[in-house]
Parts: sequence; structure tokens; C-alpha cells
Amino acid sequence: MAQVEIDEGLYSRQLYVIGHDAMRQMGQADVLVAGMRGLGVEIAKNVILAGVRSVTVQDEGLVEWRDLSSQFYLKEANLGQNRALCSEKPLSGLNAYVRVASWTNKLDENFLCKFQVVVLTNSPLEEQLRVGSFCHSNDIKFIVADTRGLCGQLFCDFGESFEVRDANGETPVSAMIAQISKENPGVVICTDEESHQFTDEMCVTFSEVQGMTQLNSHGPIQIKIRDRYSFSICDTSNFSDYVKGGVATEVKQAQKLSFKPLDVALEEVLKNPELVETTDFGKRPLSLHLGFQALHRFTQKHNRMPRPRSLADAEELLSITKKLCMEMKFEDLDEDAVRKFSLVAAGDLAPVNAFIGGLAAQEALKACSGKFTPLRQWLYFDALECLAPEEQVMFEDDYTPRDCRYDGQIAVFGSAFQEKLKKQRYFLVGAGAIGCELLKNFALIGLGAGEGGSVTNRVCAETEEVYTHSFYSRLDGVAAALDNVDARVYLDQCCVRNKKPMLEGGTLGSKGHTLVVVPHLTESYGRSSDQFEGLFKQTAENVNHFLSDPSFVDRTVARGDVEAVEMLEGVYRSLGDEWPQNWAECVSWARRQWETLYNNHIRQLLHCFPPDQVTSSGLPFWMGSKRCPHPLTFDTSNITHMDFIVAAANLYGQIYGVPGSRNRAEIQRILDGVKMSDFTPKSSVKIAVTDEQLKEENEERKDEDKIKLEKLKEQLSKLQLRNHNFRMHPQEFEKDDDGNFHMDYIVAASNLRAENYDIPTADRHKSKLIAGRIIPAIATTTAAIAGLMCLELYKLVQGHRAISSFRNAYVNLATQYFVLSLPCVAPTFTVADRRFSLWDDFLVQGRLQGQQEMTLEELLIHIQEKHQLKVNALYYGSAVLYSDLSDHSERLTLSISDLVRLATKREIPANQEMFEIIPSFEEDEDCPNVPAIRVMLS
Repeated sequence: MAQVEIDEGLYSRQLYVIGHDAMRQMGQADVLVAGMRGLGVEIAKNVILAGVRSVTVQDEGLVEWRDLSSQFYLKEANLGQNRALCSEKPLSGLNAYVRVASWTNKLDENFLCKFQVVVLTNSPLEEQLRVGSFCHSNDIKFIVADTRGLCGQLFCDFGESFEVRDANGETPVSAMIAQISKENPGVVICTDEESHQFTDEMCVTFSEVQGMTQLNSHGPIQIKIRDRYSFSICDTSNFSDYVKGGVATEVKQAQKLSFKPLDVALEEVLKNPELVETTDFGKRPLSLHLGFQALHRFTQKHNRMPRPRSLADAEELLSITKKLCMEMKFEDLDEDAVRKFSLVAAGDLAPVNAFIGGLAAQEALKACSGKFTPLRQWLYFDALECLAPEEQVMFEDDYTPRDCRYDGQIAVFGSAFQEKLKKQRYFLVGAGAIGCELLKNFALIGLGAGEGGSVTNRVCAETEEVYTHSFYSRLDGVAAALDNVDARVYLDQCCVRNKKPMLEGGTLGSKGHTLVVVPHLTESYGRSSDQFEGLFKQTAENVNHFLSDPSFVDRTVARGDVEAVEMLEGVYRSLGDEWPQNWAECVSWARRQWETLYNNHIRQLLHCFPPDQVTSSGLPFWMGSKRCPHPLTFDTSNITHMDFIVAAANLYGQIYGVPGSRNRAEIQRILDGVKMSDFTPKSSVKIAVTDEQLKEENEERKDEDKIKLEKLKEQLSKLQLRNHNFRMHPQEFEKDDDGNFHMDYIVAASNLRAENYDIPTADRHKSKLIAGRIIPAIATTTAAIAGLMCLELYKLVQGHRAISSFRNAYVNLATQYFVLSLPCVAPTFTVADRRFSLWDDFLVQGRLQGQQEMTLEELLIHIQEKHQLKVNALYYGSAVLYSDLSDHSERLTLSISDLVRLATKREIPANQEMFEIIPSFEEDEDCPNVPAIRVMLS
């Protein structure tokens, strides 16, 4: 069979999760998804995006109003048309590499035998048993997925013998070796820097072992764990004596799994209830399992689902479930859960379909590729805690169909709740993978229906004049779909400051998490530069600040730290000796950088810590994970050496506006003409600091820095610029543009450092992952996380105030690992014998209607009179607004705006509506946490 070509540009983030081998296996698979309601289209969408060979969607049914609640490819114009036919065209547009077809007839055996994987959704039990039996007999992987209102079900049967090639997708575990004994069995002792992560029966290979070199060429060896730092291996008594070094690395072994067909699996559950898994804490999965089985009997008897909120139907379903309990002698039935299951079973919810659809699609991809551990064999999920509190009065008529696109959701939450959803105003920050999934779900559930808009300004401190207090006050909540911690922390602070709930979610490959932040109830998200930027971005930006901002030097000198020294030294060098006049000088600079980074720095390190250095305890300094480096010798015939020169010289030319070249013959001629003395980097600014000066300043480093800074300030003032209109061009790292030399530099620089330490180099694909801070992503995890976030949204809109209603989640679809737990209660702290939490503050109206803005003196008096607390200091960010230890009497008459402007030395936006000021109180001045003073000007 011809090898499947992979479009690495399209599948780049997925490849970091599953790898090329699994991707090729998927590219040879044909998948059938039966049922094109909301759940079926979710599964089909995820599988198509993943890149199998073909997906066929099957459905005999016609579009109904309730389908529009979660089937995102159906429109009102499709009512009465076949669901599969309506879905085929939009699904086919998701991925040009995947063939998509539709089928509107029954699932007969001649049709089923065309597929390697068959997925049934929202199907009757008789159909599941018939298709499941055929698939098991013909080695076709079989999956059942079902959602009913707030509940979901999964079942997998991958045949009598299914091979899992990689159980978890994690990077193989490795450990550095400190000692290996000669005995039977040999004992391996790892370095004591951290405990190894090996497990019993794991297989490892050895490399870089000195002395007992037989291990380096030995095949995988099964180990037995002794303790956290050692394990035993094979017979080493006849091997050479161990000298030093070595790395043990896990070798992943394929596993064989056996699955039962559906009919047998149903019988086995009766004997062993532990075969049924759940996703939530405290849930009873067997109660849900029996509830789903009772539901099949109910629908077979009545030819319909239980009516929404029908107490009579709920009691009948519970009666059927109790009979099943008697048959299997199960006495721990959760009757309340079964009743609620019946009340909502007629519903069809986009978030539940997104979650179960993500899980089911991942199981289908496991079946295609053998990558990750499949479900064994049942899984149940419910979010019944989303329902309104019991004390609210429910009327059955409120949940009957309205012949509208939200009928599937009205069947669960009622028409009044639908109207409430329509009026919500939510702020979604981030429109990447999770953000787009959230937008889809928001549209389907009718969140803010008829309102909304596209905002392109970043949410950060620099745009607070856009995202003001008035902006947040109009919101009902915020959804964060961000890809970095700093942005999440900032948005979290905005939500706390403005008392708005926040839904937060993120993914990393097959792993994902969700967090719900509820004002005055839960804790918040909280606070939980590289070589490229230093050379080609930060210094260039500092030069431009120096050239355009007269106060730049004074502000930098005022910092008085070593970073300030480095900043000004960089500016001085860049506008002095290191300003290249032509391409040849750029090449010469790159050659000096090479020598500095990969020869001189290593020699300096080895001068301080020679290869034979020992610690105070007599052990070798260079051992275990501390590899002894060696300096490199530049060689124009070495491709990686020249890669560095080409990339570095061109990047250096770009920041100065000097045209570059890829002509290696020309670059080599330039290098041949450079003298060896030029390979030594030009020194930084030499500042004479005498012993007497240091003694006068108590020999503290910060005083030395101050002296250096003053000298640099003087020299920069005398600097003669060749071109007064000159500006540098900082390089913002961009991983995806192959013509900008950015990735060329990163790959060469990192591999040269690897050569220094004799560690394996990384190819461009892996380097791009690391340097580009790419977050590995797959569609299945993204869909599941977005679904869980929207379930928490239901609770926020309902107005739940019990912390037991909310869930934070951590999932790993690779291993079917789910932890849904209660959020933590917002921690409290004490100030002057009073309890506060992060949600508390001292809110002050800084400008009453028609009056001037409050002064600092008025603010101090207000806090003391209203809260009986005396302020002894005020801070705005890192700026000191007021301190009773300083002579700040002249500040007392200033308005808050003028005070902030004076202390921060920057202009305040005219529309700024709130100042968050952190106080220190005389009553408890050492308290690490204090409520903020929020001065409102609007």
C-alpha cells in the first residue's frame, strides 16, 4: 500500500500530538458515522478535521425543528429534508484531503463491510445490537454514542485483538545514570537530582554508558523497580566494569487488548458493575447505565421519548429502571438521578453533544491509528446539576416545543430560560480553536441572540481606554479562550476588578482543563526572553526608544539595576562600533557571535569548572544531567555552522536596513578575509570603578550599577549619530514565514548548543514546536473543552449560588482520564480583625455628579471615616502615590487623576473611569493581602 503523504502545514499542531505514523494510519481509514443530529455532526466534524481517508454520514430521518438546537449545518430551509444530504456538502468543506459522502438508506451488511470504523449515534438498542454483532464478527471497530438532554453514553468494541501502539502519547521517560552494578540482576542507580519515572515491567534502552558499553548495544531490557532512584535489569555479571555516565530511556511496547461485543458486554455489566465508568466525582454510573437501558424499553413501548418535565413519564421510567435493578440485584439506585434523566431526556443540547462528540471522535481515531488507550468499554456522563434549584416552580407547558430552532434546549430548561439566554451579554476573548468552538456553541444555544460584534483590539493594559469599567459593567460574563498564562491572568484581574464571572478553558494536545470563576463565591484564576529576542528585537527596540524619547535614558538610569546597565550598554554598542555599514560587516558580526556563543563562553565555563572538577563531597561536578560541554571549532564545511552565519548575518542586516544574501560562496569569501582577531566580540563599554568608589558605596552591586549608568548616560549624550533619521527594525519572532530567517536561526543556534553538550539535535519540525511556543492541539479535545465550558455557562445564567453546582475539569482523552471537581471557595484574609476575600474592595465615588474630582486628602478622610482604617501608604501598580514616611504634603490637594499622573509620569486616558489603588493601613501594615481601593470617576 502506498504511503500516505501528510500536509505538515495543515496538520502541524495535530502532528505534535499523534505523530506521523498514527497520522498515516488514519489516512488509510474509512469511517461511517450514522445519525446526523447534533451528536453525529460533531463526531463527523472532528474526524474529518483529523484527516482520515473518508467519512460517510448516514441518516434516514428528516430535519425537525429540534435538530437545529445542536446541528450546526442545518437551517430552517432544510426542514423536511434528509439530514445526511443536508450535512454532506458543508462537512466536505472542512478538509480537502478527506472524502465525504452521504447515505440515506438502512445500514445493511453489504454497506457496513466497507468501513474500518462504524459509529452509531442516538440509535435504538435493537440497531446497536444488530450492527454491533456484525462489526465484531468482521473485525470492524464499533462505537455507540448517545446523548439525551444533560446525559451522555459511550460504548466501544474494537474486536477480539486490538493493538495499542502508544498507550498515552507522552514523551518516553528517561533518567541519568550514576552507577550500574555487576551482578545478576544488575542494579541501576539513577542520579539523586530527582526520582525516576519508570514503572514495573517497562522496557528501557541504554546510551552513552562508559565502561559497561555492552548495554549501549543491548536491545530493550525489562526493568523491575527497587525504589525511587533505582531499578534492576538483566544479568550484568559478565559485562565490563561501569565507569560513568549513561542514560536509560523508555521503549514503548505495543499492547494487545480484547473487547466484548455489545450483547455480551451488557450481560457482564450485570455481574460486574465496575465495568461502567463515569466522568464525575460522586456519580453512580450504574444508575445512568440502567436509566439508558430503561429508556430503550420506554421508547420501544410508547414509540416516543418521555415528555419534557412529565412527572408521570418520569415515574414510569423509574419503575422500569427498578425492575432492571431487581434483575441484577442492584440495591444502590440513584432514583433522583433517574427521575431527572427522564425529565430532560427529550432535550438536545449543543454543549453535551460537543463534549460526548469530542470523546467519541477520539475513540474513532484511536480505532484507526492504535494511538492512545481506548475506552474499556462503557462511559457515562451527566450534568444534571445544571438544572434550576428545586425550589423553582416548573410547569410542563413551559418545556413543550415552540417550532423554533431552540426546541431541543427548551425541552431541558424551558422557554423563560431561553429568553434569559437571549438577553445575555458575554465577552469572548480569543478566537482561535477554543474560541471558534465557543462561538459555534453560543450561536446554537442562543446566547445574546440578535446582539454581538467583532472587536479587534487586544485585551491588555495598553487598551484599558477601550475596555473600560463601563464596558465591563454592560457584560453578564466573560469567556477566556486564550493561549498563554499572562493573558489569562490579566483578564482574570479585569473580571475580579469588575465583579464578572469568567469561564476559562485550555488544551494541550489530548489534555484539557476548564475553570469557572464566580464572583463572591470561588477563587479566581490567579497568578499561577530568549536569545533571538535579545539579539534581534529587544536591543533594537531600546535603540528606537533612545532615538525618539528624550526621557528614555533618565528613566533607565533611575532604575539603577543590572538590567538597566545592559540596556544602555546595548544601545551604546548598537549605535557605535557594532553599527554595520555594509553586508560584509553583518557577516563579520555573525562570525563573532558564533565564536562568542559556541567557543568563548564554553571555554570560560570550563575555566571555572574544569572537566575534572569535584564537589565538596568529592563527587564529580560534571555527572548525571550536568553534561560536560566542549567548545566548537568553526568550520565552513559544516552545514550547521554556515546555517547560523547565513541566518544571523541576514537578521542583523534586517534590523539595520542592510540588504543581505543567501549566497554561501560570497559569505565564505567574506569569512576568509576576516582576521582571527576580529572573531573576538567587541567589548562592552569599559567603566573604571575604583576600589575607593566601591568602598564609599559599601561595596554593594547596586551602587556599582549606578556608577556605570551615570558613565553610560554621559557617553550616550556625546554619541555622534551618522544619520539622525535612523531607526532600527526590531524582528518580532515569526515561526511560519520561511523567508525571514527566523526559524533558520533558531534551528541552527539550538543544534549548535546541542553539539556543545553532545546531545541529540532537533529537526526543524520539533524546533518550530519549541521556539514557536506552539500549543499542540487536536479538534477532539477542543470540542470537548468548549462543551464543558458552556455547561458552566448554563449554571451562571440560571443564577446558581451553591458551589456544589459548579465544576472545574481536567481531562485527558488519550487515556480516558476525567476529573470533574468542585471549584475552591474564594480564600479569605484578615485586615484589622475583619475578614475579606479577593472579591472585596473599598469602592469610592471619586466624582459626584456636577462636582470636581476627589482629592487625595478627601480620599484618606473618606476611608478613615467610612471603614475606620487609617491609610499610611497608597500604590498604583509599582508607583508610590502616597506615604506618610515621605514628605507628600503637597500631594494632598491633588486630584486622584493628577496624583496618578504625577507618580507614574505618564498621561492618563481622558475616559479612564476607575483607578485601582492598593493601600497599606496603619492598623495592619504588614498584612500581605488587602482589599483594593477602587475610585470610580464615572
